[in-house]
Amino acid sequence: MRTSFIHHGLLFATALATPLCCHPARADDSETRLNTLSRQIRELQNELQHVKHDLAVHNQQVKAIALQAERAEAARSSYAAIQAIPVLASAEPPEPPKLPMGTFRVGGVTVTLGGFIEAAGIYRSRNEVADIASNFNTGIPLANSPNYHQADFRFSARQSRFSALTQARPDSATLLSAYVELDLQGAAPTANSVESNSYNLRLRHAYAAYDRSDLGFYVLGGQTWSLLTMDKKGIAYLQAGVNNPMTIDSQYVPGFVWVRQPQLRVVKTFAGGLFSIGGSVESPQANFFTGPNGLAPSSVRTVNVNNPGGAGFASTNNYSSDVAPDIVLKAAADPGFGHFEVYGVARFLHDRVSHPGSGNNNTVVAGGGGAAALLHLIPKYLDLQGSFLAGEGIGRYGTAQLPDAAVGPNGDPVALPEVEALIGVVAHLNPLLDVYGFAGTEQVSARYFSADVKGTATGFGYGSPLYSNETCDIELGAPSGCVGNTSGIVQGTVGTWWKFLHDNNGTMQVGAQYSYTHRSVFQGIGPTPKTDENTVMFSFRYYPFQ
Repeated sequence: MRTSFIHHGLLFATALATPLCCHPARADDSETRLNTLSRQIRELQNELQHVKHDLAVHNQQVKAIALQAERAEAARSSYAAIQAIPVLASAEPPEPPKLPMGTFRVGGVTVTLGGFIEAAGIYRSRNEVADIASNFNTGIPLANSPNYHQADFRFSARQSRFSALTQARPDSATLLSAYVELDLQGAAPTANSVESNSYNLRLRHAYAAYDRSDLGFYVLGGQTWSLLTMDKKGIAYLQAGVNNPMTIDSQYVPGFVWVRQPQLRVVKTFAGGLFSIGGSVESPQANFFTGPNGLAPSSVRTVNVNNPGGAGFASTNNYSSDVAPDIVLKAAADPGFGHFEVYGVARFLHDRVSHPGSGNNNTVVAGGGGAAALLHLIPKYLDLQGSFLAGEGIGRYGTAQLPDAAVGPNGDPVALPEVEALIGVVAHLNPLLDVYGFAGTEQVSARYFSADVKGTATGFGYGSPLYSNETCDIELGAPSGCVGNTSGIVQGTVGTWWKFLHDNNGTMQVGAQYSYTHRSVFQGIGPTPKTDENTVMFSFRYYPFQ
């Protein structure tokens, strides 16, 4: 644009200077010069019009550039102002909270995986022919069995578990939960440890819960710990809330009150969770002792207390005939320095006595009550716990599985008095190292009667002094000479767990446990037999989601 201006200026100056300096003045050519000057003036006017047009275009371009600069500056100012405004929390959806290990979402449902893989070693000074779960009653042999004189060592991976917890919140006050847990301790009739070790899955837990925090109650249906089992806080339904001994032995410790069974449970909390009350109806199953000779002799009477399993049950096992569920009630308090609870159970023991052409059903109400406490002696470092259950017909709720009832002289159930008690201490030396010790016992009282059989007084019931124990201390002694009814089980156990790896990759831990168990037998004819057992267990576990 600047070059065009210079070019036009030079032409204009040349046009003015030419008639003045380049041609001498003459009279005869005045007209010619005038015409030439007129033509040049017209040319200059045309050039001037071009200059004006170019100048107008230039001015428009300058204005456009200036307008663009103004708009750019305004945009920069607006952007700076927007950047200076604080962002409100509601401007964008909040980032969802980070989920714990092993947890993921499927739609509105949160799924948490759990469980562990275990390699366990087991040594018993008496051969129970048992896996990771000990048999503290009849499994500890008397001296008449070759197994009494043999030790037993096994490896096992069958306590390994798999679990899944699903939870959903339809609204802020409602929590829906479902939990399933399996292990490999099932033993179908064909299972063995010779080659494939192909033991079947076993159901531990399978339940659903409807929980309302605004109303302070929940309803649970399915299989899980009995309401009688001790909790750590409140009345729990999640696995982590149950205060079961942390032993390697999956049968825990004698004196520990527990079963896992189908049930329907309702629990209500008060005062912000300070107090809780609950009730449940639970699946019944009675453990009858029918005696070495069964019912008092009669050629025309039979008693039906157990039957081999039918559809859906193992035909090699016996199942009691039951007419009503077990009813359990519990109340709990959590004042802050510990957890306290009282509980009770009602049971309905049932059988039938048949006569030719007729018969009669018999039902006996049994049950018991107890209490439990967990004291935080040194919060986060040292806990002391104790629990007991006392009553009649409560053997199935104890670890040792002593009998619930015997058969009376008329064929009716006779509930056996029993006490189950446990005390324990757990020291959390640091977040990765725990040490525990427990002492527990289960004691049952005798209930027996006698009848004349061919002129000889014969004992019936449980714990009769007329039962023969004469061969209980003789290896391969006659089985009829060793009835050996258990009167009590006492055990002391100590152990430790060390989490040698605990981070976002999961937890690896090792544990060791030692227990001494003593089994007492009722006095009968002959010596009073007794037996005991030393057990050592080792565990190596990996919890990938904890």
